[in-house]
Amino acid sequence: MGATIRRRGIMLVMSSASGAGKTTLSRRLLAEDPQVTMSVSTTTRPPRPGEVDGRDYSFVTPERFRQMVDGEEFLEHAHVFDHDYGTPAAPVNAALKAGRDVLFDIDWQGAQQLKQNAPKDMVSIFILPPSVDELERRLRARAQDSEDVIKRRMAGAANEISHWAEYDYVVINEDMETALAEIRAIVTAERLKRERRLGLFEFVENVRPRV
Repeated sequence: MGATIRRRGIMLVMSSASGAGKTTLSRRLLAEDPQVTMSVSTTTRPPRPGEVDGRDYSFVTPERFRQMVDGEEFLEHAHVFDHDYGTPAAPVNAALKAGRDVLFDIDWQGAQQLKQNAPKDMVSIFILPPSVDELERRLRARAQDSEDVIKRRMAGAANEISHWAEYDYVVINEDMETALAEIRAIVTAERLKRERRLGLFEFVENVRPRV
């Protein structure tokens, strides 16, 4: 009987400027690939309409968030748009060990911290809009933000996009289906990397002819 080849999961980081389509792409990937699970971030911001505590985010007080930071419970944490966000380490590590991939919807600050803490497990993708005009159009099409918030998000987008070269891959989201296909290809290739295939050495030893 041959050796069993298992796989260590990957930490799949997807970042973008607000309005580039990252959330829609993330939801599509999660819906279509049962091996991918979403990392549930902890945040101090209040829930938005339709958000469920424990599913979309874990909503905590600023005091509780600070306790988690002091207790080194986060893989990464950042202050974004007046609120704190962090990724609890325990559930992520359990998923990776079980061979499941964990999807992260975080900004460049969080991506840098994850790369420092788990460089071998992390795969990062930056999602770009096709143009600055299309980015603004998408933000306005949401019809849920004030003019002041839109201006802040556009300013934030300029800063976020400036970090694109720090990522392993870049996907330009002009067409949703094309962008999703590119992300699927990235995930497939990363899963097949030699160093992530546990038991591969033993498998090769078993199939190598003895001469």
